[in-house]
Amino acid sequence: MNEEIKLTQYSHGSGCGCKISPLVLEQILQTDSRQTEFPSLLVGNATKDDAAVYRINDEEAIISTADFFMPIVDDAFDFGAIASANALSDVYAMGGEPLMAIALLGWPVDKLPTSVAQKVMEGARSICETAGIPLAGGHSIDSPEPVFGLSVTGRVSFEKLKRNDAAKAGDLLYLTKPLGVGILSAAQKRGKADPADHQRAVEQMKTLNLFGAVASELDGVTAMTDITGFGLLGHLTEVCEGSRVSATINYADVPLIENLKTYLDQFIYPDMTMKNFSTYSPKVSQLSGEQLFTLCDPQTSGGLLICVRPESEIAFLELAKKNNQTIWKIGTTTETAEKTVTVL
Repeated sequence: MNEEIKLTQYSHGSGCGCKISPLVLEQILQTDSRQTEFPSLLVGNATKDDAAVYRINDEEAIISTADFFMPIVDDAFDFGAIASANALSDVYAMGGEPLMAIALLGWPVDKLPTSVAQKVMEGARSICETAGIPLAGGHSIDSPEPVFGLSVTGRVSFEKLKRNDAAKAGDLLYLTKPLGVGILSAAQKRGKADPADHQRAVEQMKTLNLFGAVASELDGVTAMTDITGFGLLGHLTEVCEGSRVSATINYADVPLIENLKTYLDQFIYPDMTMKNFSTYSPKVSQLSGEQLFTLCDPQTSGGLLICVRPESEIAFLELAKKNNQTIWKIGTTTETAEKTVTVL
C-alpha cells in the first residue's frame, strides 16, 4: 500500500515553490519596534542572506539555519533526502561546514501511515551521513499536510565566510547546477513528466552543494548564495542590491536541465514562478517567455551562484576541476545600472 501513496497529492504546494512570495515576506518581516543590537551577530535578517552567523571567538563563527517544505516528489525517501540537502545548502553557501542537524516534521497522522514518515526520516539520515554529520534530534507535530526539513548548525572561520552582499563590479558569475527542477516538479505533479526526466531532477536535488565550503577558500570568491525558491533572478537581485552592483546575464550560457523545452512548450510551471516575476520584473530587463519561466523558476536544492574576481578565475576553475564540480559561467556584475539585472 505504501508504494502507491503519492505524497505530492497531499499538499497544495511543493518544495521551495511553497515559499511565501518575496513581497509578502517583506511585509511580514517589517517592524517599527526598536531592535536590540547584538555585536556578535555577523549576519542576520538585514542582508537576506542564506543563514544567520554568530561570532563565538576571534577566529570562528556558528552558522544557523532552518529550511522545510511540503513534498516535491511522491517517494518518501527522496522527499526526506531532498529536503535535507536543501537545508544543508544554506551552510555551504556561507562557506561553512555543517556540524549537526535536527529534523522538523509535520505529519497528517490521520491521512498517511507512520511508516511513510519513517521513510522520510531514512532519506534525511542518508543525506546527513553523506555530509558527515549526525541527525541529532528534532521536533514533530500533527499537521494537515506533510512537511519536512532540517535545522542545521554549522561553523565557519572568518576568512572563509562568504556573504551574499559582498560582490564587486566586474565579478564573474558562475552557477553549479542547471535550472528547471521547479518546472519538472510541476510536470510530475500533473502526471506529465517523463520518468527519466523526473529522476534526473531528483538526483540533482539530492546532490549536496559541498563545493561551497571548498570555493570559500579562495579570496577571489567575493560572494556566494544558493538558488532556491526565488529563482535565479530573485537571488541574483538580492546579491546585486546587497552589494550595490548590477549584473548582466548571457541567457545562452545559462544551463537548463535536459529536455526542459518539452515542458516549456506545454506551459507547465509552478505558481511561484509568476509570484517571483511579479516581485522582480521591475528590476530586470524585458524577458522573453522562455526566460521568464526558467529564470523565475523556483529551485529546490538548487545550485550555488558564485561571484569570482577575474584575476582568480584560473584558480577557481582549477579548484572546480579538482573537486569534479561542473560549473557554468553565466555573466558578470557591473557598476550600478538602470536595471538591477539585464538579460541578453
